[in-house]
Amino acid sequence: MIDARRLRTLRAVADHRTVTAAAAALYLTPSAVSQQLAALEQETGHHLLLRDGRGVRLTAAGEILLVHADAVLAQLERAEADLAAYSEGASGEVTVAAFATGIALVLAPAIGALAASAPGVRLKVLDAEGDASLPMVLDGRADIAVAVEYRGAPRADDRRITRLPLYAEPFEAVLPLDHPLAAAPGAVAVADLAAEPWIGPYPGNPCHDVVLLACEHAGFQPRLVHSSDDFRAVVALASAGAGVALVPRSALGGTDLATVAVRPVDSDLATRKVFAAVRSGAEDHPLIRPVLGALAAAAERLDRLESADLTAS
Repeated sequence: MIDARRLRTLRAVADHRTVTAAAAALYLTPSAVSQQLAALEQETGHHLLLRDGRGVRLTAAGEILLVHADAVLAQLERAEADLAAYSEGASGEVTVAAFATGIALVLAPAIGALAASAPGVRLKVLDAEGDASLPMVLDGRADIAVAVEYRGAPRADDRRITRLPLYAEPFEAVLPLDHPLAAAPGAVAVADLAAEPWIGPYPGNPCHDVVLLACEHAGFQPRLVHSSDDFRAVVALASAGAGVALVPRSALGGTDLATVAVRPVDSDLATRKVFAAVRSGAEDHPLIRPVLGALAAAAERLDRLESADLTAS
């Protein structure tokens, strides 16, 4: 009989590629993880891991077992959801990991709505970058992620998670006031910024990936001279004439735009796609389901407000 807890350990090792990192994610010691993996190999009668430099990788047998592990773990989530629904477990805490503007735009409004519609549901909010929240859900450190698309993210068809699209927001070009394109009519062509020095987030930040993708599609690699994950700093540097930037529209709300030009761009790729994600099978849990519903409703209200603003302009 294969122990489901050991399947969870195998999944963590496959995700993190080292026993030490998997142990940290599971709040176990490395020796406990190694013992669980050894026991799992004994249960299955197969070697499941191989050394790979400083880390480990799955054997062919390990990859086969991992496919079944994902299905088993998702089914266990569904079982917990069904049992919770049976016992009318509509009271408890849900941990949500979300990036700052996602908290402001949809999570905070959802909390307000839940206070009236599901007062028994208590939310614990963790501020996490868009590329950090999904691993927190997969590792069990959070129940829901408000995340963004980024290179290296689990694919949309990844069977470990269930996604709920929330909203998409465009990036705007932020230019020094004396830039030749600052007052030009129409949208700025990303290709016209190819020769400029750029200001942007560090590699690993999902917004960095969006900027790279938009520039690559325009036929160039941006010359990233200045790096900051704080968009107030990005705008301040552009104001000082240090370079140009692409910034998510919502991130401009808390910045000083008096000394920069903010212009739309001609690239559909310069868009941040935001979604909620849970472990597969958990979406119908009576605590999680109302939170997902409140997030979806907040995203719909956001879309209506933006549509009204566009119509008014």
